[in-house]
Amino acid sequence: MSESALIKLLKIVIISGLCLLLLGHYFISYANLPQRLGVAGMIISAGCIAIGLILSLPTKMYLTFLLVKRENEKRAKHK
Repeated sequence: MSESALIKLLKIVIISGLCLLLLGHYFISYANLPQRLGVAGMIISAGCIAIGLILSLPTKMYLTFLLVKRENEKRAKHK
């Protein structure tokens, strides 16, 4: 997989993670899912938030590492 394709994939994973975070927040705050479904609603809301965090945070760190590495390689070529 090329580096540009990997970066695009990581950006898609980050966006989907953030969407899951927002969905979990919506379930808790506005849809009142825990009040309507009880424990099952809490599990669904917390699951969305947890999966969103799992998808978004590590990929941000890896994407930053890749972009810094690419920038350092460009600087080394120009010197």
